[in-house]
Order: sequence, then structure tokens, then C-alpha cells
Amino acid sequence: MMAFSDIDVILCMVLVLQMVSSLFCSNASSSASSSCQVQKQFLLNGIHKAGDVVLGGLFFVHFFSVLPELSFTSEPQEPICHGFNVLGFRHAQTMAFAIDEINRNSKLLPNVTLGYSIYDNCLTIGVGFRGALSMASGQGDQFLLDNNCTAPPPVLGIVGDSSSTHSIAISAVLGLYRVPMVSYFATCSCLSDRQRFPSFFRTIPSDAFQVRAMLQILKRFGWTWVGLLISDDDYGLHAARSLQSDLAQSGGGCLAYLEVLPWSNDTAELRRIVNVMKKSTARVVIGFTHESQMINVMEEVVKQNVTGLQWIASEAWTAATGLQTPDLIPYLGGTLGIAIRRGEIPGLRDFLLRIHPDTDPYSNYKNNIVRQFWEYTFQCRFSPPPAEWLDTGGALCTGQEDLESLATTFLDMSDLRPEYNVYKAVYALAYALDDMLQCVPGRGPFSGHSCASLQKLQPWQLLYYLERISFTTAFGDQVSFDENGDALPIYDVMNWRWLPDGSTMVQNVGVVKKSASTGEELTLDEDRIFWNFEPKKPPQSVCSESCPPGTRIARRKGEPVCCFDCIPCSEGQISNETDSMECISCPEDFWSSPQRDHCIPKTIEFLSYHEPLGICLTTASLLGTLICTIVLGVFIYHRSTPMVRANNSELSFQLLLSLKLCFLCSLLFIGHPRLWTCQLRHAAFGISFVLCVSCILVKTMVVLAVFKASKPGGGASLKWFGAVQQRGTVLVLTSIQAAICTAWLVSSSPAPHKNTQYHSDKIVYECAIGSTVGFAVLLGYIGFLAIVSFLLAFFARKLPDNFNEAKLITFSMLIFCAVWVAFIPAYINSPGKYADAVEVFAILASTFGLLVALFGQKCYIILLRPERNTKKAVMGRSTSKKSTFYQ
Repeated sequence: MMAFSDIDVILCMVLVLQMVSSLFCSNASSSASSSCQVQKQFLLNGIHKAGDVVLGGLFFVHFFSVLPELSFTSEPQEPICHGFNVLGFRHAQTMAFAIDEINRNSKLLPNVTLGYSIYDNCLTIGVGFRGALSMASGQGDQFLLDNNCTAPPPVLGIVGDSSSTHSIAISAVLGLYRVPMVSYFATCSCLSDRQRFPSFFRTIPSDAFQVRAMLQILKRFGWTWVGLLISDDDYGLHAARSLQSDLAQSGGGCLAYLEVLPWSNDTAELRRIVNVMKKSTARVVIGFTHESQMINVMEEVVKQNVTGLQWIASEAWTAATGLQTPDLIPYLGGTLGIAIRRGEIPGLRDFLLRIHPDTDPYSNYKNNIVRQFWEYTFQCRFSPPPAEWLDTGGALCTGQEDLESLATTFLDMSDLRPEYNVYKAVYALAYALDDMLQCVPGRGPFSGHSCASLQKLQPWQLLYYLERISFTTAFGDQVSFDENGDALPIYDVMNWRWLPDGSTMVQNVGVVKKSASTGEELTLDEDRIFWNFEPKKPPQSVCSESCPPGTRIARRKGEPVCCFDCIPCSEGQISNETDSMECISCPEDFWSSPQRDHCIPKTIEFLSYHEPLGICLTTASLLGTLICTIVLGVFIYHRSTPMVRANNSELSFQLLLSLKLCFLCSLLFIGHPRLWTCQLRHAAFGISFVLCVSCILVKTMVVLAVFKASKPGGGASLKWFGAVQQRGTVLVLTSIQAAICTAWLVSSSPAPHKNTQYHSDKIVYECAIGSTVGFAVLLGYIGFLAIVSFLLAFFARKLPDNFNEAKLITFSMLIFCAVWVAFIPAYINSPGKYADAVEVFAILASTFGLLVALFGQKCYIILLRPERNTKKAVMGRSTSKKSTFYQ
């Protein structure tokens, strides 16, 4: 709040002292009668009407005043007020009309007549302060009372003042005595402080709500980057404080600049301010200032041709006609403004037409504001006029002039805004008084359940009821006061339309109000709003464009919060709202979309039957199985031929069966991993390959035994390699692998696992092997048998047979070992489904290697070279003993 100047403070103190000194009455000696004469220092402009209860009023009927020298002389002195304000006079007459209407209302205050004592404050704090204290203390112009003592009764409550600064000063004093004061125009939010101003009320919303109304407009159109111009007084400074505070709390915008407008037409300062506006990127400017200051700054705006601005007007200049000129409207067209609520007051115009200069018999010529209005309106003077007036041809006022014949704004009832607030203020006091008079003795709100009486009424008693009133006007607006003395706020939203003929029309395009049930609510008819831009749409006014979903806000160091950069969210994070402050991580099984604005399920990856790699491996597995079946069929069909008999047909059949199982077990590695497939795949793989290698090992051992038996004394070795021993050896070796698999499954079974380490955006379904030791033992056992088979076959490769199977076994084991030695590093380094693919490939490669190496040549001879499938060709120079072992 702006501090009062030292002159204002001293003036107020002097006035208070004068009022205290004037409370003493001096008895004039007179044989005829006794009278009480109150000392007076200077006269006040006013109008008065007697009544059972008197209400006071303070209005600015004149714009300027020159105060007389203050003294304690008994001679009355007059403040010189000039610059008649017709609208201010209409405000005062609205109070008189409201009181007259209440007196004619049989339901409101029956049997009680209201009077009024209305003073002109001349828009000066000293004059307004004097008027308020005069009314509160019972001093003023003379009223005829009982006992021949002349003085008006003290007022019960005061309607006014219009200025926030005046109301602060006056309410601070009246509040000490709990004298109610209901302002119709003071908007400073500081007046809501109940500790400092306990008896202050108002029917106009405070600037705090006006600021919130502006913020709602800014939010509606997405304007987050605005400039602010304020007046250098309580009105502007408190509004700026509220605006900055509310913007910070709501996070809805920032001030690009804040400039305090000078009261005088300081050209250099105005040029600097307009330069700031011109250079700023803010396209929306809020003007929380007065009409005169806006005129000054707009003249500089025109000089510098600063266009493309969207203005938001406070209620102080929303309807200012001085700004609606042809040279300013190209710049101010489209202005959105907050205006006092317009109301309808039926009968007011007829009441104003009944005004007459002799209405108030208690006011003399020099301070009768009705006569001053008459002189201003008809440009005449009442007798006795100054001599120079007659010399210049000035006319004398007759009092019979016709008001209705003049085209004047005084009688224009189309835009009653301050008048409507005055009307509500008078009725608020009247309803409070009516509630007080309806109090039932013994049930009252005061000590001992007592009630207030009209004869001994104290202002603080009316204050109690004023805090609790609630009524609805004929226009439909509810009036009540909250705990801070503020009425339920309501504003009209106005728009300056630039008409084709160059004129301006200020139209109502919405309402912003607060109710007890719904809170603050803004209603706008956007289709009716005129925008002074091409295209006819609201402008953009942001420091930084909004960050779209998928990005987050990154503040710029050292700049307002509305200035920021938009940073894309990282992978796996999203923001699904505009202007997100941070990105949020997706759940475990989800990943961010390419736009980073929503989470999508992660891609599930495994070696599928439907993908090309899975199809190829499945085809190879089935092809291998088919080939094994065909070879088995060939061997069964030609089982009596020397080639089949010479290769130990039973072991060959077992070997072909085990190879078929090896091909088929590879299918368990393809498809969605499940618990049973994870457990079965390695067990089937391990057992099938051990069965295969066991058969090969036994075949190798049989070859060595046959060769040894062909030598002298070696026949005894053949008894250990009969058919039963061969089957038993294969069964024992395979059983060992089965035991290993069983122990592995029981201790730490393989299970399906969702692996997210390979790819952040994918879920790789794989079979966790459970126990690495179990898997290593399984592979190691297979490798051990393969190496033993390889070594035995290697030693038997040069046996003197025409067809030596040991050579084929050596070659097959060489392929087998090479494949699985290469498998280990490839398996370890292959991620996800490719590890399964490597294992399947190793199974197929090794199985095909065994199948081709062991049976390829034999099938070739059986099918294509039958001439070589003879005993002689197979045995060559073999001994006769050898033939006994062919089966």
C-alpha cells in the first residue's frame, strides 16, 4: 500500500483536533431563548434530508478543490471546489432516490423514516475526511431540533467514499468507533484487512477478485506472457502485488515487465515505458490505472505506432469515453475490460427529473450542490451572481429550466454501474436496520439477550446486523458480505468493438462472478468478441510455446518460469500432458511410444515358428527327421544285405532312432517358452545325444573287438561284446545322463524368464537354465563320450578292412566335436532368441553330420551301387572268424 504523504497525515491530525475542539458548545446570552452554537471552520457542499435515522454519504461532485487556511476562528471558511462532475452528482442523487424508495416501502422499515446527509469530497482527502468526521460527530449545517439547539443528529452509517485512498484514511478513524462505512467504488484489496478496518464494507468487488477475474481471462485464451502498467497509488500498487502473487501461486503466467505510470505527462518516462512495450515479446498488456494516465501513455503509443497489442482494462478505464477517440481506437480496438456490474434501477430517471434547486432548504446558496448542478447544466447563475458574470452576458437562473429538454448523460440510464453499487449500499444499511428493529427483547444477540433500540442506537449494534445481511435486488443479484466486509463479487466483461464508421461500441461479452456454491466462474460469449487482429482470432502471447506431450519443460536459467525449452523424454519415459514438468517412467512390461506420449506394451521376442529363422530351423529339423525315417526304412528293407549286416544292424537301428530324437528335440527350442518346454528341452537334448553317442561308442568298441578277435588268442574278447552286452552298455550310459538331468530338474529347474537386459524396448522370453553346473555337467558328459568315441575310432581307422566303419566314426566324431566346441562361445555371446537359434543350429548341424558321415556312403552303396553290396566286397581279405560277428 502506498504511504500517505506527510502533508496528508498532518492535515488529518489537524482536522481531528479541530473536531475535538468544536465539540464544546458556548452558551449565548439571550433573554428570549437559549441556543447552542457549534464552532465551524469551513463549510462543506452537501444536501440533507431529516429523518428518524440519518445515513451519510460521501461523493465526488467536483474534481478539484483549494483548501482554505485552517484555523480555529469562529468565522466559517469555504473550500473552493471546481470542475463539476455530473456523474458524481448522479451518484449522490442515487442515494437520495434509494432512501426515498425505502421510505415509500411499507415492508422495509415500516414506521421509520430515513434521512440523509450527503457531502461533496471534491476528490480531496482533506475535504472527504472533514465531511466524514462532521457526520460522525454530529456537526455540520444547521438542523432545527428540540430545546432550540441547532445541530444535525449523528449519522448511523456512511455510504462512500469512492476513492481507496480516502476510504483507507476515513475507515481507519471511523473503525475505532465502529461506525459502519459502505463504499461503492473503493477497490483496494488492503481494505479487506479486518484488523485495520473493522467497520468497512463495500458493494464493489476488491481488486483481489478483479485480478483473479483477469487471470481467468488470461487462462481462457492461453496468455501466459503479459505486461502490466499500474498507477502510482494504492489502487495500482496493491493490484500489482496481488497479480504477481496470484500468478506465482497458480503458475498460469509471468510478467514480461511491470511499469509504474507517472501522474504527470512526463514525456521522457512515457517514451521509455512505451519502448519497453515495443521491444517485449508480450502481446497482452494489462492496464491497472486511471483514465488520465492511460490517455498519456496511449498518446505515446500512437507516436511510436506500437500496434498488435491486446489490452486488458481494469474497471477504472473500461468505459472511459476519453479513450474512445478515432485516433486511439485503432490501437485500443478489441480491448477486454473488467467493468462494475451493470444494474437496472427503475424509477431513477423520473426521480432525477424532479430535482429542483430549492429542494434542500437547509443549504445556503454557496454550498448547495443542487444549485451548483443547475448552474453547470444550464450555464446560468443564481442571484446574486458576480458582476463580471452579467457583464459577459451570462444568464440568470430562474429555477424553471427543463432538464428533460437537454441531451445530457445525467439522464442516460443505459449503463448504471457505480449507481447500482450506491443503490445496493443504501439497501444494505436499510436491511441491517430493519433486522435490528425486528429483534425480540429477551432474544437479542447482545449481552443478556438484549436488543438495540432506535432511541439509544449505537453504531456498533448496527454493525453486528450489517455483517449478517443477505438480500436479493430487483435486478436479481444477491447481496451479502463475507468475513472481510466484501460483497459477493461480480463483474461484467466488456469488449471494445471498432465499428466500420470509426466509432466505438463497448459491449458486454461475459460475466465473472463468485457464488457460495460454485466458486469463481467466468462466462464468456467468445463469438461476440471483436479481435483487432488478422485473422479475427485471439493473439498468441507466450514467452515459450507449450511443450507438447512427449517432452518436458526445462527452465532457462535466470529467466521467468514462463520461458523454457522443451526437452524430449528419454527412452522408456513419457509425458502425456502439455507442459509436463517431468517425464514418468513406463511400467516394467511397457515402453515409450516413438512420440514418447504414451506407454505401449514391450515387444515380446522369442524364437517363433512364424518368423523366417524359426521356419528355416523347423523345416531343417523335420527334414532331418524325415531323412532318418527314410534311412531307417532303407536299412530295414535291406537288412539281409551284407552292407547292413556288416554294420551291426541292431546298433544302426538304435542309432537312427536316436538321431531322429535329436532332430525332434530341436523343436522344443522353438516357440513360446513355457515351464514344461524349458524343463523338457535340455533333458530331451541331453538324453537323445547320449543315446546317439553311446551307440557310436559301442559300435567303435565292437569294431576294435572284432579286429582283436581276428588275431591269434583274441577270440576271448568277443564274449564281452555280445548283443546283450551292447544293449546293456547303451542303457547304462544313457541312464547316467538321465540321472544327471533328473538331479538338475529337481535342484534348480530351468524356467521361463523375461529378460529385459538385452533390449530396453523388448521383453526377451527365454529359458533360464537354472543351474549352470547342471547344464555344464550335461554337456560335459556328452563331450566325454564323444571324445572317447573319437579316440577309439581314431585308433581303429587303419584296420585292414575293405570297408572299415571306424573311419566313418572318426570323421563323424570330428564333425560332432567341432560343432559343439564352436557352439559354446557362440551360445554365450548370442542374446535372447539367437541363443536358442544357435543351440538348435548346433543340434541340427551335429545330427546331420552324424547322419551323413555314418549312413551317407552306406545308403549310396545300397541304393546306387548294389554290385558293391556283396559279402566279398564288404569283407575283402577278412578272415572267416570275422564273418561270424556280422549280424
